[in-house]
Amino acid sequence: MRRCRLYSDRLTFLVAVDRHLSGSFCSHIVHNNKYLNYSKILFHCGVLSKRWLLLKALSFPCRQESLTSLTKRLFGSTTQSTGDNSIGMEATKRNELEVVCEELSNMKRTVKAKVPKGARDFLPEQMAIREKAFRIVSKVFDRHGAVAIDTPVFELKETLTGKYGEDSKLIYDLADQGGELLSLRYDLTVPLARFLATHKITNLKRYHISRVYRRDNPAIQRGRFREFYQCDFDIAGNFSRMVPDAEVIKVLCEVLDDLAAVSSFHAKILSSYKVKVNHRGLLDSIFELCGVPKEKIRAISSAVDKLDKESWNNVRYEMIEKKGLDPCIADKIGSYVLRRDNPQKMLSSLYEDPHLSSIARSSLEDMELLLKYLEDLGVGDCLIFDLSLARGLDYYTGLIFEAVLTTDSNTSLGSIGAGGRYDNLVDMFSSRSVPCVGCSLGIERILTIYETAEREWASSMGRKIKANKTQVWIASIGEQMIRERMKLANELWKGNIAAEFSYAEKPKLNKQLQHALEEEIPLLAIIGEDELKRGMVNLKILATNEQKEVNRTEIVDAVKQALNEMEVAIE
Repeated sequence: MRRCRLYSDRLTFLVAVDRHLSGSFCSHIVHNNKYLNYSKILFHCGVLSKRWLLLKALSFPCRQESLTSLTKRLFGSTTQSTGDNSIGMEATKRNELEVVCEELSNMKRTVKAKVPKGARDFLPEQMAIREKAFRIVSKVFDRHGAVAIDTPVFELKETLTGKYGEDSKLIYDLADQGGELLSLRYDLTVPLARFLATHKITNLKRYHISRVYRRDNPAIQRGRFREFYQCDFDIAGNFSRMVPDAEVIKVLCEVLDDLAAVSSFHAKILSSYKVKVNHRGLLDSIFELCGVPKEKIRAISSAVDKLDKESWNNVRYEMIEKKGLDPCIADKIGSYVLRRDNPQKMLSSLYEDPHLSSIARSSLEDMELLLKYLEDLGVGDCLIFDLSLARGLDYYTGLIFEAVLTTDSNTSLGSIGAGGRYDNLVDMFSSRSVPCVGCSLGIERILTIYETAEREWASSMGRKIKANKTQVWIASIGEQMIRERMKLANELWKGNIAAEFSYAEKPKLNKQLQHALEEEIPLLAIIGEDELKRGMVNLKILATNEQKEVNRTEIVDAVKQALNEMEVAIE
């Protein structure tokens, strides 16, 4: 009996859980053990195992009649009696349990299709828009001589720890899989510093377009995600004072201007922006002048940085009640950080403050020099000197800036880019000091706006967003032409021309034409038995219905010429 219970317990488990072993294990017990018979096994599995199996069945999304049938077969006519057949097992056939288990195993289990919170899928049309925007951004970076790099999506946890202030709690930690504690990268700046230290690089102008991860509470409507892209441009190295800083701001402005220049629809929502500038050294001097204890400077800085989203009363409350700051000190801070104005006017007023100018002289000279360089680079009208800008990240040491979209009344619609100088970050990973300055584009928020502009623009011209890059659709007339379509496609592909053809053996010409029109493919290459004999191809421009015969040996050049005349790019 002890062995019987052991076998029955195993059978119950295997039948309920393992679709592959249950039948073979049950058969092994029945046919190869002379001490046990089938009824005893069923008796010891009992009603519990049958109900367990029914619950397993209910976990599968199958039709109701299937569940009803299985219920009847599993619970059948259960009568209470005594003896080995005390639970009505005499009515169950020898293979009944195995058959039911097999049916349960064959029922298709489905997993709920759901995108993880804070992440997104992108449809082909959306990807076409995103890729177009990324190309515009990359061209600006290329124009300024930057090179592209990439780093792992995860870093050692100690690499990221302690670099982001209060936001460090948003870092995604990974399970230990190989003796190293790892975390997903929070931004692209700290990985750059580690990259420079790892490869002993002291001078680099780089850009990096890739995903980052934050364990944040997602707010899709406000453009906050847990997985999103960043576009970074940075200059690392010892150079003349504020020269790289000025170019970084110029790059940010060029990116925004180029994205807005695509059409009037893009300009309407992307051309109106302001770049707020400040200096971390100046802000620290203000805190020192107001009497903020040194150990509280970063915490107070983080609170001040919220002034673009919250009222001064809320920020003051946080500094006093949560950060433990003296109310008088908080009020002194407010007399400074609530000021924003034209850069030249603000700079003049700060120089006129004898107490501040004496301890913040170097920072004020940095800003004065920056404004001169930006004027030479054609950047000036969009600047605002804003003393509330603090940038909560701990690694900034000098210039800090943030681009915001504005309405006609200069009301901010949200940050779309930011950056600053971080001279000490590489030092944390290396004995070499490598000063750096850079910017990060809030590309996801921009892309939301950009996608709206693209759709409005396409709608105004009566077209759709073109997801594919096909330039020629190869059509045929007649029987047994699929191989000829393949041969022609191969010739065009070798000529670096995007081409497609129907996979059907005998496609109708009107359906092929309709497909090309629906997908807005500019050219149709038509071949038939007659064209094959004469070595010709009919090339049709769908926008004008113009059609001409082209020698097969000249088809690649003819297609490129037609595309060039239509101003369709050949990459």
